[in-house]
Amino acid sequence: MKRSHRVYDAVKRGLDVAASTVALVVLSPVFAVVALLVRAKLGSPVIFRQQRPGRDGRLFTLYKFRTMRDAVPGTTGVDAVASDGERLTPFGRVLRSTSLDELPELVNVLRGQMSIVGPRPLLPEYLDRYNSEQSRRHEVRPGLTGWAQVNGRNALSWDERFKMDVWYVDHRSFALDARIVLRSFSAVISREGVSGPGAETMQPFGGNTGTNPTKENSR
Repeated sequence: MKRSHRVYDAVKRGLDVAASTVALVVLSPVFAVVALLVRAKLGSPVIFRQQRPGRDGRLFTLYKFRTMRDAVPGTTGVDAVASDGERLTPFGRVLRSTSLDELPELVNVLRGQMSIVGPRPLLPEYLDRYNSEQSRRHEVRPGLTGWAQVNGRNALSWDERFKMDVWYVDHRSFALDARIVLRSFSAVISREGVSGPGAETMQPFGGNTGTNPTKENSR
């Protein structure tokens, strides 16, 4: 690792602690209102928890506000499980499109499992599907927002997304982070790229062979 990156990473951690602490205090009324609405409209649990890989691929528990109903039989057959589109309510779509469902991840930032800016944390089962270049996205902490999120979000192909993640790892700096944060506000307001092409969420990553052996766990 470059010396400049070591210094940057150390200072960035301090900024992450400060920013997440202030945000958790200032946004506490928003947390309370969203939590009450999730409880009223979707029931318990209010917080969605899922294992995700962080820096160096180490697993941690990710926190989000719940946006989907419980898994139930779907409409395509007796043994089918409801799709994300069937489970996602209008209220859940609003939470996703405004990124309000991501607010509990500030706790992950405070704990040092995530950063304000970095590649988004994906699913553990993807770890064995990355090639060596794609795996480099785990050289830094995952983030609440990232370079891919302000350049297309879920509308990107997996290949495009991973290239942007690795580009960020190689070019990370305070100036770039500031640029990403500012563009994130614009992306949230425009609500662009919330869904993947032809789906409510991003299509699962099946590896570099063109297959999709598993379905992404829903929140």
